[in-house]
Amino acid sequence: MTRRTRWGLTAFLIVSVAVAGALAWRSRVADAAAPQAAPTQVVGVIRAVQRDVPVLLDATGSVVSLNSVDVRPQVSSTVREVAIKEGQFVKQGDLLISFDDRADRANLEKARAQVLKDRAALADADRQYKRAVDLKEQNFVSQSAVDTASAAVDAARAVLSADEAAVHSGEVSLSYNAIRAPLTGRAGAINVYPGSLVQPNTVAPLVSISQIDPIGVSFTLPESQLAAVLEARHGGHKVQVSATPSGTGTPVQGELSFVDNTVDATSGTIRLKAVFPNAAQRLWPGQYVTVKLTLETLKDAVVVPQAALILRGTDRMLYTVDESGRAQQRNVGLRYSQGEFAVVSGISAGDRVVVDGKQNLRPGVAVREAAPAVAPKASAASEPSAGSNV
Repeated sequence: MTRRTRWGLTAFLIVSVAVAGALAWRSRVADAAAPQAAPTQVVGVIRAVQRDVPVLLDATGSVVSLNSVDVRPQVSSTVREVAIKEGQFVKQGDLLISFDDRADRANLEKARAQVLKDRAALADADRQYKRAVDLKEQNFVSQSAVDTASAAVDAARAVLSADEAAVHSGEVSLSYNAIRAPLTGRAGAINVYPGSLVQPNTVAPLVSISQIDPIGVSFTLPESQLAAVLEARHGGHKVQVSATPSGTGTPVQGELSFVDNTVDATSGTIRLKAVFPNAAQRLWPGQYVTVKLTLETLKDAVVVPQAALILRGTDRMLYTVDESGRAQQRNVGLRYSQGEFAVVSGISAGDRVVVDGKQNLRPGVAVREAAPAVAPKASAASEPSAGSNV
C-alpha cells in the first residue's frame, strides 16, 4: 500500500468519526427539545346523578300551642272538687273543677217557684179579662172595666217574663260553679285544692289548658327570603315544612299556615308559623326545633358533589373524564346548592366527574380513575342540612 493510499484511508476514517459524532449530537439535542409525554394522573371520580331535589330554607324556631287558655273563676266560692289531675289530657266540655253551688241552686229554685206563681197569676188575670168581656157584651160592666182587666193581663205577662229571665240568670250563675274544659288539650299545674276559696280577681289561674294536637311552630326568616316564600304560596299552594326536635333526627312534617303582615324593622326578619299533626306528641310547647321549609322541587336535576366545582371569579367549572380516559374541562351553571351536593347545568347524568386531584389537571391530560378519598354521604343528598339558591 502506498503512502498516498494510507493517507486517504486515514482521512476517510477521520471524516466518518466526525460525521457519526455530529449525528449523535443532533439526536441528543432533538431528544432534549422534544416535549415529554405527560404522566398519567390518579384522580377521584364520581358519577353525576339525576333526581328530584327540594329547594329548602333553613331556620330555627320554637313549638307553640295553637290555643291556650288560663282558666279563672267568675264567682267567689269554695272549691268542692278537683275532677282532673295535673298533666291530664282533657276533651272540650270535660269537668275540671266544681265549686260549692248550694246558694246558687237555692236561688234558682226560688226563681223557678216565682215563675210558677206568676203563671198562676197570669192565668187568673186572663180569666178575669174574659169574664169582663162577657159581662161587657151583656152590658153589666163598662168598657173601662174591660180595659182594666186587659191591663192586668199584660202586667201579669210582663212579670212572668221578668221572672223567667231571673231563672235564666240563676242557671247562668249556677253554671259558673262547674268549670269545664274550653278546648281539647293538656292540663298544666293545678293551683287550687278542695276547700280553697277562689275569687274572680285572683292573679294565678286555676289551671291552664294547652292544645297539643295539632300544634304550631313559630320561626323567622330574613326579609330577603320573603319574596321566595310568597311566590311559593302563590295561588293557595301548600308549602311543606319539616321540624326536627332538638336531640332527635326524625323530622315531623307539616305545612306553612301563617306569614306575618309586617317585617320586623329592628331585626330585618319576618315571622312565620307552621301547623303540624302531633298525635304522637313529639312536639311540645316551648321546645326548640330546627325548621326546613320546602319552596319547590327541582325535577330531574343533575347533582354533583360541591367538592367537584372550581370557582374562578363568577365562573364555575369542573373536570369530567371522557371515554378515552382524558380530563375535559366543562363550564357549568350552579342552580342550587345543598350541603355536600350542588345542582348544576351543562353536564348530563352519568358523566364521570373529578372530585379529588382536580387542582393539578389540565385539559386533555390522561387520568386513571379511583374512588374519591371521602365519598359524599348518600343521606346528605336526600336530607340536605342547608341550602341556598344561586
